[in-house]
Amino acid sequence: MKTFVSAALGLGLLASAAQAHAVLERKQASPGASYRGVVQIMHGCSGKPTTRVSVTIPEGLIGAKPMPKPGWTLATTRGAYAKTYTTHHGTASEGVTAITWSGGSLPDDEIDEFTFLAQVADTFEPGATVYVPVQQDCSEGGYSWTEVPKPGQDAHDLKAAAPAFRIVQVAQMGGAMAAPAASPAASAPVKAGDLTIETPWLRATPNGAKVAGGYVRITNTGSTPDTLTGAAVPFAKSGDIHSMSMDGGVMKMAPVSGGLTIKPGETVELKPGGYHLMFEGLTGAPKAGESVSGTLTFQRAGSVPVTFSVAPIGAASPGGQHQHQH
Repeated sequence: MKTFVSAALGLGLLASAAQAHAVLERKQASPGASYRGVVQIMHGCSGKPTTRVSVTIPEGLIGAKPMPKPGWTLATTRGAYAKTYTTHHGTASEGVTAITWSGGSLPDDEIDEFTFLAQVADTFEPGATVYVPVQQDCSEGGYSWTEVPKPGQDAHDLKAAAPAFRIVQVAQMGGAMAAPAASPAASAPVKAGDLTIETPWLRATPNGAKVAGGYVRITNTGSTPDTLTGAAVPFAKSGDIHSMSMDGGVMKMAPVSGGLTIKPGETVELKPGGYHLMFEGLTGAPKAGESVSGTLTFQRAGSVPVTFSVAPIGAASPGGQHQHQH
C-alpha cells in the first residue's frame, strides 16, 4: 500500500490532477465504503486515437470489478493482496489487480470514461491519498500516467502523475455521499397480447457517449413463442439485442442474430452481464432520474410503447444499486 498511498498533499494535488490527461472523476472516498473509479481519458496521443486503457488497482482497493464498454474487449489480471482484508461479504486475500480495455478507438478530439467499482479498505487513514496508475496506448504512441510523488515531494513536479483520490471521513463527503440521486418511480407492467413487460430501464451515460445499455423483464403467459427483435429511444439511431459472456477471462459482447425468443411460460430478463439492449449512435445522453419514452419490437406483438427509467452510470438495477453490492 505504501507504493500508492501517501499523506495528503493538500488541494494542490487534486488541482494538478484535474489538468492531467487521465483523471479520476471522484476525488474523495471513505474507509470501508464503496468507490466508483471513473477514469476519464481527455485526449489521444498527438492526434492519434486511444486504443487501449489499462488501470492498475492499488493495494487497498478490494473486490474490484470493471464495467464493460461496448466496442472494447475487457480483460482482468488477478493476484494476491499484501494482506487479508475485511469486505462487505467476508474476507478477501486476492482479487483483481489490473483492468484493461482494448480494441476500441477513441478519437483524439473526444473524451470517454472507463469505470470500475471497488471497496476502500478500512485500514486507510483519513488524509491519505490513493494513486491509481493508468497506461494509455494509442494507434501510435502512448502515455504512462503512473508517477507517484515521494514523501515530501510536490505533485506539481511530476510530468505524468497517476490519477488520485483522497481518503476522508464519512462526514466530509457531504450530500454527494449521504444522499444518492433519486430514482424515478417504476412504471406499471405493460401488457402486449400474451406478453407482460416489466421494469424497462437504461443506464445513464456521460456526455459524448456513443452507446447506451437498456434492460427489461419479459414474461410470455401464452401458448405461442414471441421474439424480441429490437428497441428504440428518441436519442439513438438504432437499438438491438446483444449478449455478454466471459471467455478465458475476457468479457465478450456480440449481437443476437434473429432476436431473443421468449417461449410460452418463460420469463426472460435482460440485465447487466447478460442479454441486454444496445442503443447505438446516440445524439443525447440519458441522465439518472429521468424517464424516457421508447418502444420494444416483437415479431408477434409488434411495436410496444414502454417508459424506460434511467439509473445512474454503473448501476446494476433500476434502483441504482451497483453490482459489487449484490
